[in-house]
Amino acid sequence: MARKTGSHSEITGPRIRTAALQLFARHGFAAVSMRQIAGEVGVQAGALYLYTPDKETLLFDLLKSHMDDLIGAWEGEAKGDTPLARLEAFVRFHIRFNLERSDAVFLSYMELRNLGPDNFARIEALRKNYEDRLESILRDGVGQGVFSAPDTRIATFAIIAMLTGVNTWYREGGRLSREKVGDVYWDMVRKAVTA
Repeated sequence: MARKTGSHSEITGPRIRTAALQLFARHGFAAVSMRQIAGEVGVQAGALYLYTPDKETLLFDLLKSHMDDLIGAWEGEAKGDTPLARLEAFVRFHIRFNLERSDAVFLSYMELRNLGPDNFARIEALRKNYEDRLESILRDGVGQGVFSAPDTRIATFAIIAMLTGVNTWYREGGRLSREKVGDVYWDMVRKAVTA
């Protein structure tokens, strides 16, 4: 399909994704129309279909990008050599990364149900990939006698839920800095799993 003269895909595409992310997070996926997204960007509704075939694909792309960015960023993170150092790195990383992307985190948990089975399975596989990285740290720590966790998978889910929960209450400029929040959460996680 030919692009309209004067359009800039490298500008419009990201603007569509940003608008969709904000609108989905604010109003919910089901309540947002393609027309609303187009209006936010300042293009005709039909122009959106040059960038995405449908609203679900747009949601999927947002969720996949978030997971790809999360996993990629964790790969590049300095982790340390011991299970304790790796766990601390994970805790601090997860909080820091997700506090900068609160809308994406909200979508990842609240709007996943709006994906069809194939798209859901793909996002679920990416989430499992990320969760497996934490579980590997916990298993190594249990194996070395540093951590105590009767079920490392349940411990993984509990830790990620606790860390992600920061996004529901943290406010920039509040009583605690991001660094202090990381300190407090690291102390709680360490005490929860230390043998």
